[in-house]
Amino acid sequence: MPPVSSPGLHDSHRQGPRFTAGDRAARVRFRRAMALMAMTLVLPGSAQLVAGNRRVGLIALRIWFALVVAVVTTGVIGLAWHELVFKLATETLLLGLLRFALMLLAIGWAGLFVDAWRIGQPLTLAMGHRRAAVGVNGVLCLSVAGSLLFGAHLVGVQRDLMLTMFGNGAASGSHDGRYNVLLVGGDSGAGRWGLRPDSMTIASIDEETGKTVLIGLPRNMTNFPFVKGSVMHQQFPDGFDADYLNGVSTWAQDNTELFPKSDTPGMDATIMAIEGITGLKINYWAMVNLQGFKDLVDAVGGVTLTVRSPIPVGGLGSDVTGYIQPGTRKLNGHDTLWYARAREGSDDYSRMARQKCVMNAMLQQISPQVAVRNFEKIAQASSAMISTDIPAGEVDRFLSLALKAKSQKVATLSLVPPMINTADPDIKLIKRKVTEAIDRSEGTAKAAPAKKKKSADVVTGGSVGSLANGYAANQSDDLGSAC
Repeated sequence: MPPVSSPGLHDSHRQGPRFTAGDRAARVRFRRAMALMAMTLVLPGSAQLVAGNRRVGLIALRIWFALVVAVVTTGVIGLAWHELVFKLATETLLLGLLRFALMLLAIGWAGLFVDAWRIGQPLTLAMGHRRAAVGVNGVLCLSVAGSLLFGAHLVGVQRDLMLTMFGNGAASGSHDGRYNVLLVGGDSGAGRWGLRPDSMTIASIDEETGKTVLIGLPRNMTNFPFVKGSVMHQQFPDGFDADYLNGVSTWAQDNTELFPKSDTPGMDATIMAIEGITGLKINYWAMVNLQGFKDLVDAVGGVTLTVRSPIPVGGLGSDVTGYIQPGTRKLNGHDTLWYARAREGSDDYSRMARQKCVMNAMLQQISPQVAVRNFEKIAQASSAMISTDIPAGEVDRFLSLALKAKSQKVATLSLVPPMINTADPDIKLIKRKVTEAIDRSEGTAKAAPAKKKKSADVVTGGSVGSLANGYAANQSDDLGSAC
């Protein structure tokens, strides 16, 4: 009969090695060390409160709860009162304090992680557990501190943007319930912004509703008056016949002695002309650098536009290198810029219509979510794109108005043929048309009579309409439908 193995030896071999009391104690110490780090991640200071310096723990927890209450309260109020969020995001003093607070928070939280690792008694752990604790603590410490420091960096970017882009002058009150902002587009040269503006548009914005009328002025207008009482009116009492409208800036910069207290004589003279032509009082101006505009479009991920006919890329004194093909598609910054600028095979007035379509598309399509996701790129592009005299303290107001404008139709009026003869403009007619467009936007005048639809819309130079009959996007109570 074969020998029978001992039951005790058989069971021991089958069950494997047993953990000793020391092994179990080591696992408990490891779990405790990991728990202390997890507690620091969820509630900074809680690890010190239960196993370390209670005074440090209480201070950290109080700071943490105060921050949570402040953030939640601000968020809840901000949902109903957007102006508060805009104010916080544009006030340079608050941004500076927030940046400093985030940096302190990053240092303090990192210190709590290191202290949690210390009170977890790492020297009592097995070598494998010790390495794991060091790795986990390092990852948590670097992740939390890195995130806070990156947040401080973004706050610094926003603060620098506010300080470098916007002016520090006095705020300008609304005129007849509207803010009128002159938007000028031009190429920047070495050490200067575009001397001869490429485009000029007044954004007339209702101070309560944000409803906007875009009033475009052709760069080739001449024989126009300057606003009475201005230095330019004194020089040209019978109207400006020395150059086109976009040449006023150059003339003023060649005669800076007439503007001894001005840092921007070209823009000041242009505003004197705009006010004389339209009868509107301009609150602020913004010069848009076209290269910076291209970067801004790329920063927001492109703009969706309806291309009506092939748009040439190039021209304007250089070779045409290609075409933007027809269709509704998302264009990158390069193609959006040429969609707005192209004149090859077209005319200035068709281009003005396309520029209005780009303005409307960007207003409607750039959402707060997109702005947050691409904040740093947008900030960098914006600082290179815009020069303006809008005071930093007024930026929150215009952000709020822009948010209101997104949900409304944008009206447009361009002072171009066939309505206006740009070589000899009827100023009384212009002022009347401007008043009518604003009154219709505010709902105090009848809507413009609808034009009879043709069986097939004529498209010239990429814009619906023609030079003889006018382009739809140059005069419409609903710019979106005209594009």
